[in-house]
Amino acid sequence: MRFTFVKCHGSGNDFPLIDARAIVLGDAEWAQVARALSDRKGDVGGDGILLLTASDDRHVFGMRMFNPDGSEAETCLNGLRCTARLGFEVTGTEAGQVRLKQSAAQARVVAPIAPGVATIETKVGPVSLTPHDVGLTVGEGPFVEAAIPGLPSDRAFTAVAMPNPHLVAFVDAVDDGELVRLGDWCEGAPALIPTRANVSFVELREEGHAPALFVRTYERGVGLTNSCGSAMAASTLAAARTGRIGWGVETRVFNRGGMVRAKAEVGDVVTIAGNATFEWDGEVEVDPVSGALGPLRILGRREDEVAAWEAMLAGL
Repeated sequence: MRFTFVKCHGSGNDFPLIDARAIVLGDAEWAQVARALSDRKGDVGGDGILLLTASDDRHVFGMRMFNPDGSEAETCLNGLRCTARLGFEVTGTEAGQVRLKQSAAQARVVAPIAPGVATIETKVGPVSLTPHDVGLTVGEGPFVEAAIPGLPSDRAFTAVAMPNPHLVAFVDAVDDGELVRLGDWCEGAPALIPTRANVSFVELREEGHAPALFVRTYERGVGLTNSCGSAMAASTLAAARTGRIGWGVETRVFNRGGMVRAKAEVGDVVTIAGNATFEWDGEVEVDPVSGALGPLRILGRREDEVAAWEAMLAGL
C-alpha cells in the first residue's frame, strides 16, 4: 500500500504524518505501518507516526498517534501541533476542537514563536491527578511532589494524566542514567503501573527574573527522547501545582529538541504554543500485514522551514 506523508517535527519530536481521512486500516495494520516507518534504521524513521483522521459533529478533525513499538498513545502534544497544522491547511480553518483517542483538545494557529516558524497553540484539560487515571494501582488521593509507594526511586513525583500517564520529578540536574533505569522499570509494565508511564526529570532554571523549565523524558513506547509535548505540559502543571511557577504565567519550557511557550491555568488546564515544522514530503510502499517497507521517494523539501527552525535554535 502506498502512503504519502509529511516528515514533520514539534520541538524536535519527529514523525511521518499521514492524511488518513480516506484510509481504512485496522489497528493491527496501523501498528505494523508505525513499526516500519518509525524504524530509525530505515529510510524514514521517527518517534512514531501521526494520522490525520476525519471530522465529526464536534471536531474539525481527529488525530491518532502510534508509537514505534506499535502501541497507540492517548495523546501526543508535539504531534498534535503538526497534525493540527495539516488539518487546518486541508480544511481551510485556523482553530477548532481536535478529537484524540480518549479526549479532545483545542488547537489554533497563533503568531510564530520565531520568524518563519509555523506555530500552533493547543489547550488540554482539565487533566486528572487521580492515581487511577494515571494508571497507578496505589493511592486514594493525588500524588503531588510525593513519594510513590513501590516506585524504585526515593524522589518525590507528581503524577498527572494528560490523559496519557506522566510521572514528573524536579531535580537539581538531570541524570540520564537514573532516568533511563526508572523508565525501563516502568516500561516493564509492573504491578504498580501496568499500563506503563512516561517519566520526566525537570530542572527549574532562571532566565533573568523569569523562571524556565528544562524537561528530559523517558517516553512510554519510545525510550529516552529529545522531546515529548505532553511531558512538557505535565511538567508545567506540576511546576504550578508545587509553586515553582505562577498560575496563568507564560513560561518557556526547553528540552533537547527545542522550546515551547506554556502556561498552566487554574482548573488544571495547560496551554502550549510551539512549532509545527514540515521538513519534507515523501511517499513509500508499506505492507500493512507484514510491515515490509519499499523504497522511499522524496517529493519535495521544505528548506525554508528547516532553516527558520535552525535559526531559532541557534538563538536560544
